[in-house]
Amino acid sequence: MTALAVRHIDLSTTRSDSHAGDAAAFSVFWWKDLPLGMRASLAEELPFGEAQLRQFAAEYGAAQLASRSPALGAPLRATFEGRPKQALTLTHLAEAADLVDELDRLATAAAASASDISVVICTRDRGEALAACLASVTAQHSPAGEIIVVDNSRDGGAASICQRFPQVRHVHEPRPGLSVARNAGIRASSHDIVAFTDDDVELHPGWTAEVARAFADKDVEALAGLVLPARLDTPAQRIFQLDMGGFGTTFVPLRFDHRFLEETRPHGAHVWKIGAGANMAFRRALFDRIGLFDERLGAGAAGCSEDSELWYRMLAHGGACLYEPRAVVFHHHRRELPELRHQARSYMKGHVAALVAQYDAFGDRGNLQRIFGQLPVYFLKTFLKGLLEGRQGRPETLTAEVAGWIAGLQFLLRPKWRRQRAPQLSAEGAGR
Repeated sequence: MTALAVRHIDLSTTRSDSHAGDAAAFSVFWWKDLPLGMRASLAEELPFGEAQLRQFAAEYGAAQLASRSPALGAPLRATFEGRPKQALTLTHLAEAADLVDELDRLATAAAASASDISVVICTRDRGEALAACLASVTAQHSPAGEIIVVDNSRDGGAASICQRFPQVRHVHEPRPGLSVARNAGIRASSHDIVAFTDDDVELHPGWTAEVARAFADKDVEALAGLVLPARLDTPAQRIFQLDMGGFGTTFVPLRFDHRFLEETRPHGAHVWKIGAGANMAFRRALFDRIGLFDERLGAGAAGCSEDSELWYRMLAHGGACLYEPRAVVFHHHRRELPELRHQARSYMKGHVAALVAQYDAFGDRGNLQRIFGQLPVYFLKTFLKGLLEGRQGRPETLTAEVAGWIAGLQFLLRPKWRRQRAPQLSAEGAGR
């Protein structure tokens, strides 16, 4: 398959598809500023007809109505693997107002002030990507209270990039590790909400306002948002998005709470389904209560999963996280297959390390079941599927994942590593 064009279709205004039907495409559907869904289509499936577009609007619109209606207790509670627990009834549908009017109401862009938000971006030797990220952060409809770039390079080379943006504060943290950098950003922040994104991300112009709107609900203490692909030009980008699942495909809001953990922890709670570290935010008070990111995890340390381990810890302490897809970012996936293979290995190694850390902290044997039961089954199923479907490039990334799994098993044999815990947020060195 050649380059897969990423296109955005507003179903509130689009009546005919302008696609020529000469190439495959990846379509993201919106209703004004409300993201609705996405699908990859072969060239022969395009362009979409008017009836198809109306059908998409009806199906996606009904899902939004079902998941955002206060009469149904929205947002819906997440069940196993992060799927929504449906609550829509035929009676409610029959009594619902006109779907178009309701979608227009739901799609109203947030106007909330983001002045109480500290945006933290951690970076390491990716100046061009950082510049694009900062251009999108500084162009938000609702400006953040502060923007902090934590430079995790040895020489603090991102300072010259930050100087182009007067609103940005540069913090140099030479100790390697994404969790170390994120913790430095938290300590440097001075506002009640700390929002994280990555240097390979560009933000939707309404991102900060949507984060602020979500946190206007006093019960929300953590937030994860929707991560869409920025481009799907290369085989590596397409494999990550289409074969490996990207950063998730859910377009309806979900609530992950202690009940989600209790129902799933015997078999290994799938907390990574909550979202991705490229689009997340927390009340600062949460770090006072449960601690900071675990510095054994994340890029530059065990590999990744510092975000999912924090969510696991939060749920285990009775907290809750709202997944709100109205907070949208666009991620630039790895362009080349060697980079993707390295990422796949790192992700799986970090995933296993996080499972070990979660087992040590809370004694939930479902984490071990995930390591020794679910993951080998996943490897086998993925291998057979790739064999039957002839997925180009997938065997190489699967091999990298298996290598990461094997590398992650070492953490079971490191008692000193296993006794460590996440650092605490102290008043000393804090930005406030």
